[in-house]
Formats: sequence, structure tokens, C-alpha cells
Amino acid sequence: MADSDPKSVISDTKGITKKGGWTAALFITAVEVADSFAFYGLASNLMMFLTNELGQSTATAAKNINTWIGVSCIFPIVGAFLADSVLGRFKTVLLSSIVYLLGMAMLPISVSVVPRRLRDEMFFMALYVLAVGQGGHKPCIMTFAADQFGEENADQKMEKYSFFNWFYLAIVAGSSIAVLGLVFIQDRVSWAAGFGVVAGTVAVALILFLIGIPKYRKQLPVGSPFTRVAQVFVAAFKKWRVSTTPHRYSVCSEDSEDGSTSQTKTSGSKQYLARTNQFRFLDKATIIDEVDASDKTRNPWRLCSTNQVEEVKLVLRLVPIWLSLIMYCATIAQLNTFFNKQGSTMNRTIGKSFTIPPAAFTSVVGVTILVFVPLYDRVLVPAARKITKHHSGITVLQRVGIGLFIATLNMVICALVEARRLKVAKDHGLIDDPKAIVPMSSLWLLPQYILTGIGDTFTIVGMNILFYDQMPEIMRSIGAACFISVVGVGSFVSNVIISSVQSISKRRGEQWLGNNLNRAHLDYFYWVIASLNALSFFVYLVVAKRFVYKKLRGEDEEEEGHGSSSDPNYASAA
Repeated sequence: MADSDPKSVISDTKGITKKGGWTAALFITAVEVADSFAFYGLASNLMMFLTNELGQSTATAAKNINTWIGVSCIFPIVGAFLADSVLGRFKTVLLSSIVYLLGMAMLPISVSVVPRRLRDEMFFMALYVLAVGQGGHKPCIMTFAADQFGEENADQKMEKYSFFNWFYLAIVAGSSIAVLGLVFIQDRVSWAAGFGVVAGTVAVALILFLIGIPKYRKQLPVGSPFTRVAQVFVAAFKKWRVSTTPHRYSVCSEDSEDGSTSQTKTSGSKQYLARTNQFRFLDKATIIDEVDASDKTRNPWRLCSTNQVEEVKLVLRLVPIWLSLIMYCATIAQLNTFFNKQGSTMNRTIGKSFTIPPAAFTSVVGVTILVFVPLYDRVLVPAARKITKHHSGITVLQRVGIGLFIATLNMVICALVEARRLKVAKDHGLIDDPKAIVPMSSLWLLPQYILTGIGDTFTIVGMNILFYDQMPEIMRSIGAACFISVVGVGSFVSNVIISSVQSISKRRGEQWLGNNLNRAHLDYFYWVIASLNALSFFVYLVVAKRFVYKKLRGEDEEEEGHGSSSDPNYASAA
């Protein structure tokens, strides 16, 4: 029995050098930096635009922002499917960048040329064109950049792990510059000018991406990854009565196949996943029974290779992790909504006349990451490596878990700061004056922004690495989409929490999230978020404790991501 679809995942794997990989990755990263500059330059001040320019209520504006971000983060699943099955990552990035540029060009038109009665419709149309562009861009850009590095030895793997940190650092730099610069242009010049700057930046980045084309290693589409997953489940179901008694049946091994698409080819070498004992019911899909033995060719809906089954197991292992991260993403959704509105009520004056725009405080998150990522990569990791003997200092799941704990602590601090702000407003008789500036320095907000940045350094970068590294090679765009989609689902969950809090507090005769924050109880809302995040953190600890890292056959050294224990009881979390 032989497969008839031999393909190579990477079209060109020869001549990979450290310098060449980084050069190609830098051209690709330029697109992501511009995207972050544009996206966060828009998202960071969107709360002020919707409430002040479009006249929306605080809660409505927050839900609209969460919905837009949610859709922007869900669409990547579609983009990843197209990249892995039809277009390849390069073409998907190129086409989606053009769509993204179109959406950015629509923004200044919507606030300057379009008649006022059509402004809202045009503006939200532009937002969702951007969401479509994000759908193809986000799941592919990071994986496409990471594809520029080889995996043939430990040095190349370490280069790739280091790249994830610096890639994230670059996009944070872009978003920080946007928050610091664009917010002032939007507030002091005009919204049209601010939106025009972001459109121009995206256009320049697209040109740079095109210049780098000759240097790229391009991934070829290998067919629908969802089909491969479905085949394993169908084949296992068809043989659910077949006994798995050792030596009673033979199994379909890659070693007996001719060009199986389930293998990963890198620099001409085959890489197979080691067999694991988790989800053993799926192993029935590899059993060669009498029907399979009588067929001249393998029916992929009845018989799957061991490697294909192990690929599906990799996906299944990530599902509980994905679910346990939703609440973290719901927590960070407050950054562009209530954090900004909270800051707009506090004293933001420096000197005699200079006033800081509320959204500018978001830059503190970026600055924190810019400082902390190099510190983590160059100081904390080497120090931890001496203690743990682990090549990354700590495991990727431990890294994510630390960020979850920080997020919980952060929401507690947010609640305490907001309670103090309400007390100051009450002491000065301002609770019935929603437009009054509470005589409390906005510097009180710095801890929550700083902790958000530190938490992101651990959790967001960790999630990037986990969903890239632990997915099968041919499904890495899907892995990136899964990472992004959890952010989108978290935004939707934030909307659900907002609606629930509004409904419950209204029945009690209160308005926790009313337009007048001086009479509302945003601190109670923060306590709700903190409690839910703490619960999610404990669920994550349980899930991570049972996680089994991917291991390739023939790897004896216990190595995260490329060679961890295949024992299902292997403890790899904090």
C-alpha cells in the first residue's frame, strides 16, 4: 500500500545560513511592524473616537471594540486554512496585505470626505475590511518568518526561539510608536491625519516585503489540514471494534510508505513523530485489518499512518490549553476599553498646560515589553538555565503560567486603584459630574499598565512559541490562527461579562458600568475579572501538568518542543 501524494512542505531548504535566515525574516517582520503600528494606533484610541466623536455610551463602545477585535482574531482561522491548503503562506501574506491597505485607505476617507450621515457606516465598513485583511495576514506572517530558519541542529533551533522574542519586540516597538505618536496627531491635529499616517505606513511596508521576495523560503500548500484530522477520526471510528492486542494486527508505519504526506521534509531528511500513549483510541486508525490488507492502495479514510495519528494528537493536546487561556485574553481586552476611559477622568496634566491623552498610557505597556524582553532573553534565561539545565531556562508552559498569575494580580491592583479613585471623587463631591477631572494623578495607573506588559512578555510570547512549535509542520499557520483566535474569543467573552454585569447590577438598582464612572463601580467589575482569571489560572495548572510535549523519533534528549518526554505522565508545567 502506498500513498500517491508526495510533497515537500518547504519548496527550498538548501543553503540556509544564519545570516540569510535573519535577513529574510527582517523583510517579513517589516510587514508585521507596520501592521502593529496601524492596528494599535487605531485600537488604542478607538474608545475615545466612539464615545466622543460618534456619541456612543461607554459600555456600547467597549462592546463594539471587543466585537471588532474578536472578529479580527477569528478570521485568521479562514486565512490559515487557505494558506495551508490552497495558497501557501507567501501568497496569503501578500494578498491579505493588499486588502489590509485598502481598509486603512478607507479610514481617512470615512472621517473627512464621506457625508456625516454616512460616516458611521463607512467607518465600520473600513474596520471590518481591516478584519478580513488581518485574517490572512496574522496567522501567516510569524510562521512565514520563522520558516526562514532551519531546524537541523540545536543552534538553528535556538536561533528560532530567540527570533520569537525579538519578533515580538519589533511589533511592540511599532505599536508603542503608534500609541505615542498617532494618539497626539488624532487628538491635536485631526482623525483624518492620524488615519492617513497609518495607511501610508502600511503601503511602505508592503513595498519592503516585495523587495525581499528573492530571499524567501516559500512553503507549498499541502492540502486541507482539516481533512487530515477528519481522516484519523473516521478511520478510528470505523475500527472501533478492532482489538489493539499487541501482535494481533500490523500497523501502518511511514517506513513502509512511499512518500507519505504526513512526513515532514526538511533539507531532504524525514522527521517522524514519536508514538505516545495519550488518546489511544485514535491508534486504531493505524491498524491494518483484513479489509486494508486486501486493498492494493491505502484508503486514507480507513487507514492512517502512525505519524498522521500523532499529528492529530498534537492538535488535541493543545485544545485544553487553548480553552484555559480564554480568560487571560478577556482580561487584556480591558486595556483598550475601560483602562482608557478610567484614565480620561484623572489628572493627566504635566507642567502648566500639557495634557497627556488617555490612550497614550497604552505606550507604557510597549515600553515595558521593550525593556523586559531583552532582559528576559539575555539575563533571566541564562540565569534560569544554570539552575534548571533547560535550554530555554523555563519551559514554555511555565512561561505562560507566570503570565497568567501576573494578570490575576494585575486585576486586583486595578480594582484597588479604581476604588481609591472613586473615594477621591466622592470626597470632592464629583460623583454627579461625569465630565469632571478627579484630583488624583493618572500615575496611579502606571502599575496596571506595567504589569500588563510584563504579563504579555511571558504569556503572549509563550503562546506564540507553543502554538507554532507544538503543531504539526503542515499545520503551523493553523497553529498561529489558534493562538490569535483565543484573543478574539477572549474579546467576545469580555463582552459577555460586560453584558452580564450590566444586567445583574441593573436589577440591583446600580450601574457598575454606567457612563458616569464617578458614580459607577468599575472596581466591582475588575474584581469579577480578577476572580474569573484566578479560576482560569488554576484550571491551566491542572491542564498544563498533564501536557505532553512533541517529540521526534530518535530523540533521546529531553528537549522542549523538539524532544520532550513521550510519557503521558510527564510533568512539564509550573
